[in-house]
Amino acid sequence: MSAKHPIIAVTGSSGAGTTTTTTAFKHIFRQLSINASLVEGDSFHRYTRVEMEVAIRKAKEERRAISYFGPEANDFQSLEAFFKQYGEDGQGQLRRYLHTFDEAVPFNQMPGTFTPYQPLPDDSELLYYEGLHGAVVTEQCDVASHADLLIGMVPIVNLEWIQKIVRDTNERGHSRAKVMDSIVRSMDDYIEHMTPQFSRTHINFQRVPTVDTSNPFSAKAIPSLDESFVVIRFRGVKDVNFTYYLQMISGSFMSRVDTLVVPGGKMALAMELILTPLIRKLKETRQQCLLAGQATNIQPKE
Repeated sequence: MSAKHPIIAVTGSSGAGTTTTTTAFKHIFRQLSINASLVEGDSFHRYTRVEMEVAIRKAKEERRAISYFGPEANDFQSLEAFFKQYGEDGQGQLRRYLHTFDEAVPFNQMPGTFTPYQPLPDDSELLYYEGLHGAVVTEQCDVASHADLLIGMVPIVNLEWIQKIVRDTNERGHSRAKVMDSIVRSMDDYIEHMTPQFSRTHINFQRVPTVDTSNPFSAKAIPSLDESFVVIRFRGVKDVNFTYYLQMISGSFMSRVDTLVVPGGKMALAMELILTPLIRKLKETRQQCLLAGQATNIQPKE
């Protein structure tokens, strides 16, 4: 963690709603006039799409599994090193993973490939990470320890699968069978490397639908926010003003001493109310550190 160069990491699996969360964060950054460097977790995949397909086939032949949730397909050490460097000096080298033709055409590349590495902007005030592994910890690395604010986006698992199936079939052109195979193949890595992260996060936003999602593999549409509740759990966050949130968010209630429940349609409002003061505090602390550093560097007059 770093007061001068803070890092916010939003962690959630593909289809968990992290993209929606990024929209809320961008609005907060604009409101607070923060120059944030945005980092997609897919940038730290180890393989291109073609290389990943080869690795999957090879793993099947060897009667084992590989998935984007696990360390074989991702470079956790590089992610930790990136966080560490940014925390030290606000710098770092970054590339992008190009998912679609629309993303790839400006780079004259194919989808499923990486752009060349580029340095982060010099005026970056904060690093914002959105992806699979912002709070991952293994025997070899501890990414979570470098983040100042960890947010988990965790829809209940059936809803998560529905979101992934609908998105990957409609937006990325995958067959339903291929997406279902990916879900099954990923289960071991999901249990070992994804779910433990949500016990390390400072705040979790878990969407729970109020409609039947018993068979996610037959679903044709994603339940809407208005058909859901959002369970918000706090851990290690000081001075949480639950009374204020209950007053400001119609239909909200407390289910435990550390847990606020809000109607799904109020999720964006809840995020801004909860996260804005936390991010403002990171900015103020950074400014205080920079001012203290400038004062230290002033040379006395002779």
